[in-house]
Amino acid sequence: MVRRLAILLCALVSVGAARGEARPRAPVDLVDPFMGSSGDRGQLSPAAAAPFGMVQLAPDTTPANHIGYDRDAALLRGFSHTRAQGVGCNGGGGDLLISARYAGEAGPSPIDPGSQRAGAGWYHVRYGRTSITADLVAGQSVAISRFTVARAGRIVLSLDPRHSYSKHIGHEWLGTSAGDVRVQLANATVCSRGVYRLAIAGRLLRNGQPVSAAGTVDADGVLGFAIDAGAGDRIELRTALSTIDARSARTTLAAELGARSVAQLAAGTREAWNRLLSRIAFDGDPARRALFYTCLYRALQMPARVDDGAGVYRRSGGAPGRVPPGHHRYAGWSLWDNYRTQVPLIAFAAPDVAGDIADSLVDLFQSEKAQWAGPNEPFLSVRTEHAGIALLDLHRKRLGSIDPARALDAMAAETTALPRETPDQQIELAYDQWAVAQLAADRGRPALATDFTRRWQGYRTMWGRVFRDLGADADTVKARGLYQGTLWQYRWAPVFDLDWMRGTALGGARFDRELDEFFARGLFNMTNEPDIHAPFLFALTARPQTADRLVARLRDLPIDHWYENQRKYEKPIVQRSFSLSPGFAEGMDDDGGAMSAWYVWASIGLYPLVPGEPWYTVTLPAAPRVAIDVGQGRRFVIRTRGRGDQIGSLLLNGRRLDGRRLTHGQIMRGGTLTIIRE
Repeated sequence: MVRRLAILLCALVSVGAARGEARPRAPVDLVDPFMGSSGDRGQLSPAAAAPFGMVQLAPDTTPANHIGYDRDAALLRGFSHTRAQGVGCNGGGGDLLISARYAGEAGPSPIDPGSQRAGAGWYHVRYGRTSITADLVAGQSVAISRFTVARAGRIVLSLDPRHSYSKHIGHEWLGTSAGDVRVQLANATVCSRGVYRLAIAGRLLRNGQPVSAAGTVDADGVLGFAIDAGAGDRIELRTALSTIDARSARTTLAAELGARSVAQLAAGTREAWNRLLSRIAFDGDPARRALFYTCLYRALQMPARVDDGAGVYRRSGGAPGRVPPGHHRYAGWSLWDNYRTQVPLIAFAAPDVAGDIADSLVDLFQSEKAQWAGPNEPFLSVRTEHAGIALLDLHRKRLGSIDPARALDAMAAETTALPRETPDQQIELAYDQWAVAQLAADRGRPALATDFTRRWQGYRTMWGRVFRDLGADADTVKARGLYQGTLWQYRWAPVFDLDWMRGTALGGARFDRELDEFFARGLFNMTNEPDIHAPFLFALTARPQTADRLVARLRDLPIDHWYENQRKYEKPIVQRSFSLSPGFAEGMDDDGGAMSAWYVWASIGLYPLVPGEPWYTVTLPAAPRVAIDVGQGRRFVIRTRGRGDQIGSLLLNGRRLDGRRLTHGQIMRGGTLTIIRE
C-alpha cells in the first residue's frame, strides 16, 4: 500500500506537470531517510519514525554502523524498534529484534539489491532466499511490521529480547501468545553509562485477522511463532512501547493503533511530519530543498515523548509521574552534542514541543539526574550535560509552563560535582555556572547570581594561561587531556564570554586576525561540535561579510577535513560536509540532530551563537525566500535582493538594522527581514 500511494503521488505530479500545473513537492516528500546511513558518515538509519517518537523501527544489517544498519550492507538480521540516531560508542537501542523467515532458512538473509525504499514514517525492503517483503510503519509509540510472503510455506517469526546495541541487562516475558505478546526489557544506555527500562506489547495478525497460536520461548529467551502461510499472505506484528509497564503498553496498542491499517498509520505519520516540516517554507532548487528538509527532519527526532495516553511517564530515577492535560514529557537526551543547535531549532520550529521539553528539563533536575544516564532511566539517553543551559535558553524564549526556578538549586548543586581538570572541562563548567547565574538573576535570586558570576569568571585565569598565547601543542587532538578536539578549536568555546574575549583577553583586532588565521590554516573541524559555531563569530567582527562567504562554503562546497575525534589526518579528506548521498563528511556523526540542525540554521541565515541568550546572528541564507510560521497566524519572512555573495544591508520591516543580530522576540512578532546582497 505504501508503494502504491507513492506511485499514485508521482503519477499525479506528472499529470500536473503535463498540464503546466506542476507545484513544488511537499516538504515531507523531499525527505530522504537514507541520508547519512552509509559507513561512518552520519551514523543514521532509515527508521520508520514519527516526530519525537519513541519508536524508531528499522532494519538491522550485517555489516552495520553504530546504529545497527548500513545502506551498503548485503545481509539483513531483522528489524528492531529503537535507536538513538547518530551517536557514538556502539550506539543505543536496538530493542526487540524481529525476524521473519521461511522455515529452514537460518542466519542473516540476503537483501534484494535496489529494493530498499523509505520515507518519513515508513520503510520497505525485499529479502530472503525465498522472497519476503517487509513494510515497516510507525507512530509516536506504536508500529506495524508487515511481512508479505512470496509463496506458500511455514514462516518462523522470532522476537529476540536480548538484542541491544549496548549491554543487555535483562528481560521478562509476560505474554507469549500471538494475541498477547508482552515483554519488559532493561538495556544499557549509550556507552553503557546507565540503564533504561522499556515495556513492549504486541499481537499478530494474518491477512488482517488475529492469529491464534501459542509462542515458544527457547533457551536463549527468544520467542518464536510458526505460521503456515499461503502465497501472498500478509503477517503483521503490531507493537506498542511504554516507559511504564506492559499494561500501559497494551493499553497504548489498543488506543493509539487499534484497527488502523498500514496505510492509515503511514498516512497519519506522514501528515504529522508534513505539518511540522512546513512550519519553515524554504524556497530554492529541488536538490537544495531536499537536503534542507531532510536535515530538518533529522533534527526533529530527539528527544522522545515518553508519556502514555493517560499522561503517565517514568521519571529519571524510576518513579512514575503524570503530566497535566495537553502537555507531554520528553526523555532520551544527547545534550552535550545538541544543546548548541538542535534544541534551539526545536524552539524555533516546534515551540509547543519546546515548551514541554523545558518542563521536562525542570523535571529532570528534580529527579535523579546523572551527567550521562542513571540506573533507572525512562528511555535511552546519551548525555545530559548542559541541560541547565538548554533550560535557560528555552525560558528566555518564554517557553515552558513550569517555573524554571524550581530547577535552580539542583543546577547549582550539580556544578559542584562536575570535572574541572582539563581546559575544556573548565570552559564547560564555566558555561554551566554562567547559566545558573543568569537564571538566578532572572528569577530574583541576586545572592545566588552574584556567587555564581564569581565562580564562572574564575575560568578566565586558565584561559589566559592556556589559550591567549598558544603553544606547540595547539594543533594536537586531545592535547592536555582535551576530550575531543584541539586547543585551537576549544579556544573559541566561551561564547558566553565573547565581550571579554574580544575586549580584555585579546582585543578586537587580535581576535579578528587570529580568527582569520584559524580558518586560513585549516584548523577548523566541521565534523565535531566544540568549534562549529566559530564561522558565525565573524558576524560580530569588524568584517561581518566574511561570515557570509565562509558559511556558504562550509555548507555547500567540498572542503579540507583534517580531523576526526581522536586524531588529525596526515592528509585532508576533501569532500562536502552535507549531502543527501552519502550524507555527512567521513567520521561526522549527526549527534542527535546537532549537525543536521547546523545545516538548517546555516541555510536560513540565522544562528543561535550563544545558547542561553535569545538572539541570532544573521548571515546570507541559501534561499531567496524563507518563511517561518511563528504561531498565532504570524509569519517571519526572510527575503534577499541582489546578486552578491555577502550582505550589504539589512531591513527589518522596512527599517535599517544595525549590526548582525536579531532577537527571538523580534522574530516571534512576525514581519519581514530584507537582505540586500552586494
